[in-house]
Amino acid sequence: MFEALAEKFANIFKKLRSKGKLSEQEVDAVLKDLRMVLLESDVHYKVVKDLVARVRERAVGKEVLESVTPGEMIIKIMWDEIRKILGGEARDLHISSALPSFVVLVGLQGSGKTTTCGKLGAFLKERGFFPLLVSTDTRRPAAKEQLRILAQGSKLEFFDLPQGKTPLEVVRAARNFAREKGLDVVLVDTAGRLHVEEDLLQELKELVTQETLQEVLLVLDATTGQEAVKVAETFRECVNPTGMILTKVDTDARGGAVLSIVAQTGWPVKFVGVGEKVTQLEVFRPDRMASRIMGLGDTLTLIERIEKAITQEEVKRLEKRIEKEELDLSDFLEELKRVRNLGSLEEIMHMLPGNLRGSISQIDGEQSLKRVEAIINSMTLEERAHPAIINASRRRRIAQGSGTSVQEVNRLLKQFEDFRKIWKQMKKGKGLSLFGRKPFGWGL
Repeated sequence: MFEALAEKFANIFKKLRSKGKLSEQEVDAVLKDLRMVLLESDVHYKVVKDLVARVRERAVGKEVLESVTPGEMIIKIMWDEIRKILGGEARDLHISSALPSFVVLVGLQGSGKTTTCGKLGAFLKERGFFPLLVSTDTRRPAAKEQLRILAQGSKLEFFDLPQGKTPLEVVRAARNFAREKGLDVVLVDTAGRLHVEEDLLQELKELVTQETLQEVLLVLDATTGQEAVKVAETFRECVNPTGMILTKVDTDARGGAVLSIVAQTGWPVKFVGVGEKVTQLEVFRPDRMASRIMGLGDTLTLIERIEKAITQEEVKRLEKRIEKEELDLSDFLEELKRVRNLGSLEEIMHMLPGNLRGSISQIDGEQSLKRVEAIINSMTLEERAHPAIINASRRRRIAQGSGTSVQEVNRLLKQFEDFRKIWKQMKKGKGLSLFGRKPFGWGL
């Protein structure tokens, strides 16, 4: 995600950090590069123009130009302005005190609306809510069946009515069902089309005007770029959504669409879909998203993911070993296996600042992990515990025993050193001390 955009930002930062002092002309040259990077990344020209103007206004001030580290200060200004464009801070999902609360998902077919409905149900259940999933798509039986399967997979309640009922009738019946069952949040998946149609909009308008809804969330495919903004404007006229959920953010090739969509609609983004699994829905946090876009990493989100996959006993053992600098190759293999459960290694690596990724980012895929495991299993216990003793002859023996090459053994040892560097850095930044704290302190 955002790989191309982050790489271009890295080149800009390299220029900034190489200069001890900055003149106004040098700032303008950097901002010209910034403008080109954003335009090439599918950010709307008006958004680019406003962003560059605001960065320049702050960057040419006396405090920055005469600073000891002007480059770092301009990077901070860029991050701050991008964060503001993205909404400034995370927004809570509005849950009413008068239960059940209704959250309606609208959007075009193919945007990931039905899947997102299932993901949101699983997300809320994990946080102590009792969601009910409802489909009002009376024309496409497959959509209703898909939502039913998602509900069953997450052990969520699902409500259905026979064909022939209107969406409004389905929602009203679902309200009574939720009250009887003691369910507190009703998630409504509405009908989608391949393009915006009048009957779809009329159907939604009737639902929005005649029922009390706490949230109407527009689900948009981030990969569609500027087209997503046009879709948003059409829905604005009809239902005026209270917020958005962006899907397929993990596959957004150029990365700038998120900036354009948020800046031009003005609606808060509540969640982002970052994968196909039902657990891969995240709260949209503008500060973290700004860091990802700029290639500065997102270690807080990474820590929250790790919290779900590591026990307190394992945390204590790792903290103790890291403090004594005894992290060995057995730990390395164990952590690689655990990280694979958090998502693709490539995605996890992009949550780290660029300077920390190193060669470890080259490990991904089941086959690659098996080769790493074969190499480590070909080492003696002493070699795993003290990799520094692995000389040329030992490397040849390990390569022969694992069916790999000496080059692959060398690469693995380099990856292990990068791994140790990452964990030390997280420790310095109090990353590991955050394990065990309650994540998502945002009102849910």
